[in-house]
Amino acid sequence: MSLKATNSGAVPIAKADLIEGMVKGMAVLESFDMQRQRLNATLAAERAGITRAAARRHLLTLAHLGYLETDGRYFWLSAKVLRFSGSFLASSRLPRAVQPALNRLAAQTGDSFSVAVLDAHEVVIIGRSGHGLRRSAGPGHPAGSTTAQAYGLHLGARLPAHATSTGRILLANLPAAQLRAWLQERLIDGRLPRLTAHTLSDVRLFKQALAQAARDDFALASQEHELGVHALAVPLRDPQGRTVAALNVVSTAERLAPEALQRDWLPLLFDAAGQLRETL
Repeated sequence: MSLKATNSGAVPIAKADLIEGMVKGMAVLESFDMQRQRLNATLAAERAGITRAAARRHLLTLAHLGYLETDGRYFWLSAKVLRFSGSFLASSRLPRAVQPALNRLAAQTGDSFSVAVLDAHEVVIIGRSGHGLRRSAGPGHPAGSTTAQAYGLHLGARLPAHATSTGRILLANLPAAQLRAWLQERLIDGRLPRLTAHTLSDVRLFKQALAQAARDDFALASQEHELGVHALAVPLRDPQGRTVAALNVVSTAERLAPEALQRDWLPLLFDAAGQLRETL
């Protein structure tokens, strides 16, 4: 008998080899996010799906190991957890392979580019072009115009997959069985979570959008995650044709309409994806 975690990329494991205490401890650690940055034992237990007593022991243990800080009642993540992300970014081949391409695209256009991978119900940014404000004369920009690079995103940021261009193109490339399982886990009362008035929450329309993205080989998300923000993404594939990540560009509504984003930036994204294929 084997157990398989629901996280994408999880490796099946025999029940006898599974350390239940570690599973619960990681569930507690993963309970901290942007919505809940400080947790007590009761909140951690609710989020991790374990008893309050177990949550308390795990919180105290994680604080003892230095991964959490506490005031005696509430707990929050310490800087030590960054060891995991730092080690991944330094040692994983994918972030190192895509960063030069992201830097070239940013220098060429003055815009903001990212590479993301799918992790359960979210996408995680594992590559990012330079931050800050730049002077740009790239496609769609008047000479000398100023554009924001970051839009509040950063390496390691997690975004809802269903409402983002990167998530949509990654979901569109999932095998049918995996996509069905993903939808079953993500739906709330038969619908996808609505983040803005533009978010596709109807399952039928969402499936149609994924089918269209699969045919076009790109996905456009217009104000679905954040009002005033458009994003265009293409898949990044390895030499065997497997989709391993997504590359996207982000723009504001004030600067560029979705139609122009697709017309002017899509060739650049396809070209970059083609060049990266042999290195992924």
